[in-house]
Amino acid sequence: MKIPREIWVLIASAFVIALGFGLITPVLPQFAQSFGVGATASSVVVSAFAFFRLAFAPAGGRLIVRLGERPVYLLGLVIVAVSTGATAFAQSYWQLLVFRGLGGIGSVMFTVSAVALLVRLAPPSIRARVSSAYASAFLIGGIGGPVFGGVLGNLGLRVPFLVYAVALLIAAALVAALLGGASLRPPEGAPVLPAMTARDGWHDSAYRASVFSGFANGWANFGVRNAILPLFAVFAIVNEPWVAGMALAVFAVGNAIGLTFAGRYSDRVGRRPFIIGGLVVSGIATAVTGFATNLPLLVVLSVIAGIGAGTLNPAQQASLADVVGRKRNGGPALAAFQMSADTGAILGPIVAGLLIDNGSYPLAFGVTGLITLLAVVPWLRARETHDVRHGSPTPA
Repeated sequence: MKIPREIWVLIASAFVIALGFGLITPVLPQFAQSFGVGATASSVVVSAFAFFRLAFAPAGGRLIVRLGERPVYLLGLVIVAVSTGATAFAQSYWQLLVFRGLGGIGSVMFTVSAVALLVRLAPPSIRARVSSAYASAFLIGGIGGPVFGGVLGNLGLRVPFLVYAVALLIAAALVAALLGGASLRPPEGAPVLPAMTARDGWHDSAYRASVFSGFANGWANFGVRNAILPLFAVFAIVNEPWVAGMALAVFAVGNAIGLTFAGRYSDRVGRRPFIIGGLVVSGIATAVTGFATNLPLLVVLSVIAGIGAGTLNPAQQASLADVVGRKRNGGPALAAFQMSADTGAILGPIVAGLLIDNGSYPLAFGVTGLITLLAVVPWLRARETHDVRHGSPTPA
């Protein structure tokens, strides 16, 4: 079965967004430290973005129910573009913290909207393949983004933020032009789907397990990896700006490998094996990362951790889509899941920063790996949401 055209529009937009986001990831911690702050304070900048995502997630879910996925998606992109452009002109640490943090409002709007659209538009028999293609677009952009970001950082730490703001506006224009119904309100006469709340989802063992694994994934791969790995690469391995970009880029390469594998086979053999396996691989590789003493070892561990995370993500997203189904508006339930990931992304960098300032990098990465491994436990008892015999979701 072919992937629908509307989903390809979202995939193309995801590539542009990821390319821009990858530009700022390797330079953001260094930009924060240029204002004379330490590892903990620079990590808080990453956490602030996630905090605003977390705080606005419930309202974002309600907006999706009221306005529809497409307009909320577009508005979110514009908000992040404005916030990112303002970040480039920050004159103090506190301005940087506020401008970057406000972008989290727009980020959660377009993230949850995109997932809700994928849930509704993707045929059940190819949900994992759709999730893999969407995530792969992020990763292809993410592979090139950090490398170019490190190079642009040599031109000035503010330059990548300006380029990212332009990339977000391009993505918004792409969706507005090519994705039908991208108005401020849903098309007249469009069917109103019943909303699925977080309380509804909590009765399903797979949804509950997803909340825990989402928290761990947010802690490790959206929080600690983005906030701490660039500092570790530069200060503990080689003191060169491009090293941070390389460490993040090879993680993205590993992600692409895992996504391809899980996206191809999760629709055939089920979701749980890939979710559990991805958590185990990612957790062990992350825990060992703090002991890397040279660049080749760091690259190998980053690739392995990326494979684990890439194996987890499409199967987990497909499982959520199975739970929500195509006959319900999953905005509130998906927003609650996103809140779990953002909570991890908030706490992870702060705790890791404190562990580094008062302990060591191995301790910070070790705790992060342990949290990822603990997320396996709920999945051992969760139901399999995909009926591999018929290629369709199983009832809750």
